Amino acid sequence: MIKLFNLSIFILIGYFSSVAQINLPIYEHASENDKIAPYKYSRSLASSGITSPPDFEIRTMAEWEEIQALVVTWTAYESTLKEIVKYAKEECTVIIICSDSNQVKTYLTNYGINSDNLEFIEKNYDSIWMRDYGTNTIYKDDVDSIYFVDWIYNRPRPNDDVLPDAVADHTGITLYSTTSAPNDLVHTGGNFMTDGLGTAFSSKLVLEENDSGGQYNQTVKTEAEIDTILKNYMGIDRFILMETLPYDGIHHIDMHMKLLDEETLIVGEYPTDVADGPQITANIEYVINNFNSAFGDPYNIISIPMPPDASGDYPDDGWWVDYRTFTNSIFVNKTLLVPIYEEQYDSTALRILRENLPGYKVVGIDCNNIIQAGGALHCITRAIGVNDPLLISHQKLRNSWVAGNSYEVEALIKHRSGIKSATVYFTTDTTQSFQTLAMTESGIEENTWTATMPQQNNFSTVYYYIQAEAISGKTQVRPLTAPEGFWQFNIEENTGIFSIENVGMQFHKVFPNPASAITYVKIVSTTNNEMELNIRNVLGQKVLDIHNGKIQKGINTFFFDASQLTMGTYLLVLSNSKGRMTQSLVVR
Repeated sequence: MIKLFNLSIFILIGYFSSVAQINLPIYEHASENDKIAPYKYSRSLASSGITSPPDFEIRTMAEWEEIQALVVTWTAYESTLKEIVKYAKEECTVIIICSDSNQVKTYLTNYGINSDNLEFIEKNYDSIWMRDYGTNTIYKDDVDSIYFVDWIYNRPRPNDDVLPDAVADHTGITLYSTTSAPNDLVHTGGNFMTDGLGTAFSSKLVLEENDSGGQYNQTVKTEAEIDTILKNYMGIDRFILMETLPYDGIHHIDMHMKLLDEETLIVGEYPTDVADGPQITANIEYVINNFNSAFGDPYNIISIPMPPDASGDYPDDGWWVDYRTFTNSIFVNKTLLVPIYEEQYDSTALRILRENLPGYKVVGIDCNNIIQAGGALHCITRAIGVNDPLLISHQKLRNSWVAGNSYEVEALIKHRSGIKSATVYFTTDTTQSFQTLAMTESGIEENTWTATMPQQNNFSTVYYYIQAEAISGKTQVRPLTAPEGFWQFNIEENTGIFSIENVGMQFHKVFPNPASAITYVKIVSTTNNEMELNIRNVLGQKVLDIHNGKIQKGINTFFFDASQLTMGTYLLVLSNSKGRMTQSLVVR
């Protein structure tokens, strides 16, 4: 029986190998149609790693966390790969899967790139799209031992599908997999993002791939069953699914959005009513209206342009149009690698990313060639987390109205050896040294550390970061780029002319501010009430109505799209029969 099994695998491998090699795109190529059935059959015969779920608590790593290695497959698009290697090797080890390591070394040497910090795995492969078939990093008990998780790859490419085993063998990291029934799951890395705290995002492609019409799944899965698998293997407690986009043929969310941290989404923006713009907006509004970040507040949404192709066309102009995107970028510790295309579009995108990721080395890499195959930088890389993570998770302090108040800094801080100390560094002048505040562990929530920042003057800007030291001696900062990078918030004067005491309403600060996309404001009312909320320009002219009518007792949250407004300064005006209150809004 074993001989027959091995013979079946051998015949299938021979079948796939007999097909002439081409530079496969990220989507299914027409030449692969007759491979689908044998590939699905071969997956039913061959499982990888440990197929039963872990028997411990799990946390899946977020992309901005500290990593030990970046993995790529060296095949086509060498000019793009060499740029990734050039910059990534300054931050971590780069593991290169290839057919001939000496050939790769020679190529890199010819461009002045030595082999320091490079490791090679010589294995067969089918394509370059490492993101979609590579390993996911998970941790036992949030910050303990590191493991990998592998899914069934949603392309008929058997060599790619087993590369996670090769990476696991090379690194010595144990591999779990959802490759065998009843826990089989077809999924792809470009269609998965997580905040590192148990929330993940995907398009509804994952439902299609695992339902009765799926091409690669071993058994049919309901949405609830998919949720259970992700919970059991990856610690995902909340799986947020969005509608697929009409013009993105692969339906991978990394082509139009990216998590920058636990509460911030950067989202691609098309001109009004162009291509996938309306569906992207609908998806983000669905997220904002139905889900909060892990910290309990709405997500901060940042817009970044979706550029046209070299001819000025967008994806709805025809199937031949390149799906250019800036969100298909990769964190490599303190560096962010970003796909670029033309300076007239690139400069705006790079500025937005640098403004929102202070301290990061933001590097553009020309992707005009590879984007024609349907993907960019994120699509061809996979990160491996460090073996010894020190987790710091913090909700950034927001702008404050009140100068006389102190400001509580709170963070989740964990290491497997325990935390020896944690410190907040802050200043109102980055040309001067930072002051320090010792954090103490809360007696209410384990692993929660707090410090109280003293009151600051009106109109000042506070810059701060957090540093922690584990009992083992390991240290970590957050943001990862500190002290060059830091968080900041402003102390602003309250411009309101009435208060909750006389009108029964509390006007919370608009967020985010400055704004460029979906923005929200919270109003708390002590009774059922009526009010008007609108935006006015500097001349006092109304430019946008947000609400005019009744509100309920308690919390009322309102959203508007700041991208409808031209860049500049506005007033957000709340009024009722008893008076009015205003606050400044900056649109950029």
